[in-house]
Amino acid sequence: MAFELPQLPYAYDALEPYIDARTMEIHHSKHHNAYITNVNAAIAGTDMEGKTIENILINLDMKNMPVRNNGGGFYNHSLFWTVMTPDGGGLPTGDLLAAIEAAFGTFEEFKASFSKAGATQFGSGWAWLCVHKGGKVEVCGTPNQDNPLMPGVGCGGTPILGMDVWEHAYYLHYQNRRPDYIEAFFNVINWTEVARRFALEK
Repeated sequence: MAFELPQLPYAYDALEPYIDARTMEIHHSKHHNAYITNVNAAIAGTDMEGKTIENILINLDMKNMPVRNNGGGFYNHSLFWTVMTPDGGGLPTGDLLAAIEAAFGTFEEFKASFSKAGATQFGSGWAWLCVHKGGKVEVCGTPNQDNPLMPGVGCGGTPILGMDVWEHAYYLHYQNRRPDYIEAFFNVINWTEVARRFALEK
């Protein structure tokens, strides 16, 4: 089965005023859709065809740029949509909050570390919160459409929260003010979904 564009679990305007409807529409229907079209073409007729995107990325030859860029773009955005929600924000609870506090001291220290990973990513890329087996969490950043599932990207574990800092994620509303977009992102984080992913992968 070829990969398909996932439906958003909310309307394009549902994340306003933090992320505007026009940005969401273009980001989902154009950018994400293009990654899917291109990764399907890149894996057609290869031994990757029919495998999960996670399996493809974990075992990826990093010199295979069409799959690296477009497979990464497909996976990253598929996660991104689910870790946002109209009634998001606030703080995580339970085991996830305990893991964050164990790694960073306080939630505010985590927020500062995650925000810095996004703000200091040169050019395009992502900030991630990942979980390792055993429950330890880590923040890191990756360029372009790379992610922590890929071999040798410099941080490991399984992504449970991702923030897109490509300009197409925020430019219509925030122009070049990436830090303002990062601050706004914390108002739409779906901590329930992040906690579900944490519990699944720890």
